[in-house]
Amino acid sequence: MLFKKLPSTFIKVFNRWYLNLNLNRSNYKSKVKSTLVSIKDVLKQESQETKSMFETYQRFTRGEATRKEMEAANEQFRDLLRGLGLGVIVILPFSPVTIPLIVKLGQKLGVEVFPSAVKEQMGKKPKKNKS
Repeated sequence: MLFKKLPSTFIKVFNRWYLNLNLNRSNYKSKVKSTLVSIKDVLKQESQETKSMFETYQRFTRGEATRKEMEAANEQFRDLLRGLGLGVIVILPFSPVTIPLIVKLGQKLGVEVFPSAVKEQMGKKPKKNKS
């Protein structure tokens, strides 16, 4: 009798586990896809801002750039350096641990760690409602 019940119970448990696994996998795929789309948007925005920065620097060499344009170009240059700094840290081992530590340290010291495009993208994320 026990052997007749065991396979059906095992199959039910396995089916629940497999269904859960598939749901988690599809949820994971959607999270990865949305993350990659956000990264693409950030990189696109940074690329446009960097092109504008180089154009402003070219106009500056000809004496055609205004003071406000130069301030905006210099701010974009700082953003570019922030992005490069984070890029180097991402390559290093233990980056999932070091990046949050660097962000917390930057907040305590009042130093901007993320480029402006990344901060804007983080602000766009909808908050999840707990129901």
